[in-house]
Amino acid sequence: MIQDPLYEPSGHLLTPVDPDVPQRVVRLRELRLGQAPDAEFDAFARDLAEAARHLAGTDLPPFAMVNFVTDQQFLGGLYAPRQPGADPADAVELGREVPLDHGYCPHVVVRRKALVLDDVCDYPRFAGNPVVDKLGIRTYVGAPLIDRTGTVLGTICVIDREPRPWGHPGLDLIKERAADLMRVIRRREERLV
Repeated sequence: MIQDPLYEPSGHLLTPVDPDVPQRVVRLRELRLGQAPDAEFDAFARDLAEAARHLAGTDLPPFAMVNFVTDQQFLGGLYAPRQPGADPADAVELGREVPLDHGYCPHVVVRRKALVLDDVCDYPRFAGNPVVDKLGIRTYVGAPLIDRTGTVLGTICVIDREPRPWGHPGLDLIKERAADLMRVIRRREERLV
C-alpha cells in the first residue's frame, strides 16, 4: 500500500508532516509571537467566539483560539467559555501548550487553507483525534494565518461540543477574521522596525 507522505503510517494518529516548521519558528521569533499569552489575542478569541455563537444561533459561545504551530501548538489567544450551572470540577481546562496530535489546526497549517468540520465524527481521519474523547469536541472551523512573506504562522479556530452546520457562512466568517488578525499582526510588525 502506498502511503501519503504528508501523513504518518496507518495505525498512528494522522498528524500531518510539516516541513515548514523551521521557517515558521524563525518568523514567529521575528514577530515576537507564540511565546506567551497575549491579551489582545485573548480579546480577539473572545470576539470570534461571540461572532460564531451569533452565527450558530446558540445561547453559549464556543471555544475560540489563536494558535501558533511549530513542534507543538501554542494558544496565544484563548477563549474557553464556562458552562452556566456546571460543576467547576467538570470544567474544561485548556492549557496554552497543546501537542500537535490534539486538534485539527496542524492540518489547516499544512493545507494552507480553511477547514470546516460541521461534525468531526463524519470524517474518519478526524473522528479519532484525542480532543474528541478528552474534551468532547464535535465541530471545528479554522483558517490559516498567512503573513506577508507567505509563511503560515498558525491558525484561528472555533471548536464546540455540539455539531454545528457552519457551511459557507462559517467558512466566510473564519476567513474574514483570519484576514483581520493578519492586519493586526502586520501593524505590530511595522512597529518593530
